[in-house]
Amino acid sequence: MSSMRTRLALSVTLAVLLSQAAAAADLDNSYVQAPYPQPTTFDWSGAYIGGHAGVASSHLNPFSNGKGLAAGAQAGYNFQFGSAVLGAELEGTYMGGTDQNVRGGNLDEQWRLAAKAKAGMSLDKTLVYGTAGYTRTKFENGSNVRRGPGWEGGYLVGGGVEQAFGNGLSAKLEYNYVMTPDVKTTTNVGTTRTDIDSHVIKAGINLRF
Repeated sequence: MSSMRTRLALSVTLAVLLSQAAAAADLDNSYVQAPYPQPTTFDWSGAYIGGHAGVASSHLNPFSNGKGLAAGAQAGYNFQFGSAVLGAELEGTYMGGTDQNVRGGNLDEQWRLAAKAKAGMSLDKTLVYGTAGYTRTKFENGSNVRRGPGWEGGYLVGGGVEQAFGNGLSAKLEYNYVMTPDVKTTTNVGTTRTDIDSHVIKAGINLRF
């Protein structure tokens, strides 16, 4: 009888120890380590100002004859919706006397103003975008031009890529194609109307605030 009581006591003791061990294991497994904080993605929203410089030409090859050195400033505002970025930009550029041929003579592009819309995709700190807008270009008379057009309206399309850095700074590379239609000039051979094409490749820096 005493042997049976001893075995019963040992069984009860073993059962209690096993239940305590299981409870301890449950408590240990119930602890869930807090996840690491996820890095925040870059936000392109907000206003910015900046400057740009590049090469303008009447040919797609920016290093062909008749090119001018373009330089100017821009200001704009971006809105970001998820990875989509929409914005608007105003730009003023000195065109450096880019040469444009017309019948019987040539014109020089001196200044350009542009109002542009932008749409792109954010890849965190990299923004890839397209742009389109309206331009006003100031032409000066070149060789054999007796009467030039002055300021003429045109259209712009293009695209670029912008890379953000710290302290609100970003750098961009952009291409613009500008078409100024029906430009009226009077030369030694008479009065003509010409569609003038301009290609601009420029690099720039923006400061967001």
